[in-house]
Amino acid sequence: MLQKVVSLPPSTAIVHFRNAACRGDGDSGGKSKVRVKKVTSKYNEEISSDSDTESPVVPKKRQSKEENEYEETPQEKKLRLAKVYLDQLKEEEEKKAEDDSFETDLIAGRLQEEVLEQKGKLQRLIAKDVNASEIRVLRGHKLPITCLVITSDDKYIFSAAKDCSIIKWDVESGKKLHTIPGGRKGTEDRHVGHTAHILCISVSSDGKYLATGDMNKLIMIWEGETCKHLYKFTGHKGPVSGLSFRKGTHDLYSASHDRSIKVWNVDENAYVETLFGHQDAITGLDSLSRERCVTAGGRDRSVRVWKIAEESQLVFHGHEGSIDCIQLINEEHMITGADDGSVSLWSVNKKKPLSTVKQAHGCHGDAGIEQPHWVSSVAALQNSDTVASGASGSTPMDALFCLTLFFFCQCGFVNSLKFSSSGQFMVAGVGQEHRLGRWWRIKEAKNGIYVIPLKRKPPNPEEAKITE
Repeated sequence: MLQKVVSLPPSTAIVHFRNAACRGDGDSGGKSKVRVKKVTSKYNEEISSDSDTESPVVPKKRQSKEENEYEETPQEKKLRLAKVYLDQLKEEEEKKAEDDSFETDLIAGRLQEEVLEQKGKLQRLIAKDVNASEIRVLRGHKLPITCLVITSDDKYIFSAAKDCSIIKWDVESGKKLHTIPGGRKGTEDRHVGHTAHILCISVSSDGKYLATGDMNKLIMIWEGETCKHLYKFTGHKGPVSGLSFRKGTHDLYSASHDRSIKVWNVDENAYVETLFGHQDAITGLDSLSRERCVTAGGRDRSVRVWKIAEESQLVFHGHEGSIDCIQLINEEHMITGADDGSVSLWSVNKKKPLSTVKQAHGCHGDAGIEQPHWVSSVAALQNSDTVASGASGSTPMDALFCLTLFFFCQCGFVNSLKFSSSGQFMVAGVGQEHRLGRWWRIKEAKNGIYVIPLKRKPPNPEEAKITE
């Protein structure tokens, strides 16, 4: 036993330091205890075990605090640390409370938007904030571009042309990732790919499948990632003029100059059914999430909504010329363009257009015999008030209904137009000839893909609204 005694004045206390471990009966923690014998005095003085010198006089309050800290057991320390940890968690959670509330509001808003989108009643008011900026040009096709499509993640563009080739582009870099060359006429048996003008193209919403249709009545299915050829669908008796994957599925709708609509299941490599109704060659087709599609009937001047499950169709009339292009804005509204130069907005609840702009892109020709520029393509930013149309020439025009139209001023035929899913850019496929024929050729035009960035202000949380 270690013991140290120091002679002190009567006003001091004697402090004995006992080593519990040496005594053998200390607590399991193996720590030292301090015993203090008090003598009546105004102050008690503590003597260090390491020094024979006297320590400064310590007030009772401070001494008590130091003793308590020294006397803390492992259990007490764990409890104290636990309380500190809980306090930290509480503080962090309080800081996150506002963020969590904000995220909850975002989730609720997203769910509400999805419900409105399914009902076809979602509309984002963004057109007034959109402005076109610097344009990039991608060149790779030798002949006029006829069709293009953007993947749902906005990373890639697939384009096709009258040279029978297909190119996959990287949007950010503008580089070619894959090229599927076209073949010459008569090489169908040995060439893997198209050997006739490609008229239409579509990609599934998950990017797994790419579908293309040509003048040879063929539909070809490709792997979206590698552009590897997978299947060939036959059955149409005329050129395939329209293709669209149903959103969120691998069901494919096709339209043809043979006046029929066909339904395919790409996963099963299977034909499903054929729908009839149009009286002339079908020139365009589109679809969204519902089990239905819309078509433009060319010279029969009709627009049709095909309800696949109900095996029924709705017929709409309004244009005076051949309806050459069609695009859904949401499940309830669509836009069409015709060779009479008009652009029309439709609702599935009305048989006539909600609004029509005639000579939307102006006229050309000598005085007295002017002819309107054909509207060769239309596009819509889904669930918004923004659409676009393209022709062989462009002039300013008034807004259509509640929509703002952007016109791409470029020498040549604007054969295809697509908005990116995010609305951050638009892509135009331009050629020297119209995609459906060779009625005339604009020699000074250059075949190319034009990427048009669309700058807009930050989204307003109140921008989504219900349309009736």
